[in-house]
Amino acid sequence: MKTILVVGGSKGIGKALVDKLKDTCTIITISRSKVEAVGHGSHFSLDVLEDDLPDIDNIDGLVYCPGSINLKSLSRLKIEDFQNDFNINVLGAIKVIKKYEKSLINNQASVVLFSTVATKLGMPFHASIAVSKAGVEGLAKSLAAEYATKIRFNVIAPTVTDTPLASRLLRNDKQKDSMKDRHPLKNYLDPNEVASLAGYLLSDESKSISGQVFPIDAGIISLKI
Repeated sequence: MKTILVVGGSKGIGKALVDKLKDTCTIITISRSKVEAVGHGSHFSLDVLEDDLPDIDNIDGLVYCPGSINLKSLSRLKIEDFQNDFNINVLGAIKVIKKYEKSLINNQASVVLFSTVATKLGMPFHASIAVSKAGVEGLAKSLAAEYATKIRFNVIAPTVTDTPLASRLLRNDKQKDSMKDRHPLKNYLDPNEVASLAGYLLSDESKSISGQVFPIDAGIISLKI
């Protein structure tokens, strides 16, 4: 039974992944919010950026889910906004990977990180988050080369997903319908769709895949119809 560490497993995509894997894997979760029962596993309540990370000796897969959606014009963004988004999305992931490097190498583990379609498609008011997530993609590609044959690194880049993080973009039926219409496939994402791809990238079925960025975009960056 694989041991999967999910950082940020209490809500959204992280919770969907925990629910998907909890009966077949040993799940260890780290988040500030409490996580519901994870079957064979354990939970650590802490702030990844501020607190010391627990010692975990055996890790077959690592998923770093924390993110931010800080949508403001450049004139309203402060330097601190860019710093905070970078800390959450990039430096938090680096801290976790460095902490568990030995465990990941020992098990030839798979690491899954998250980006956004906004790194490929220019979107107004996305400067801070696009910069941070582009950093995530660069990090994953670099580490995939550095740790080839030892650890696999891949990135999932979803469009808008129905999670608490995106709740203010989907506050009512009008906003939901508008968001669907923006996408050629006339829908936005359910977190289970994204969790399914994460589960595949954690599995042995994807053992030859590393250094890749996988958009799940409902057609918004890949189709023009």
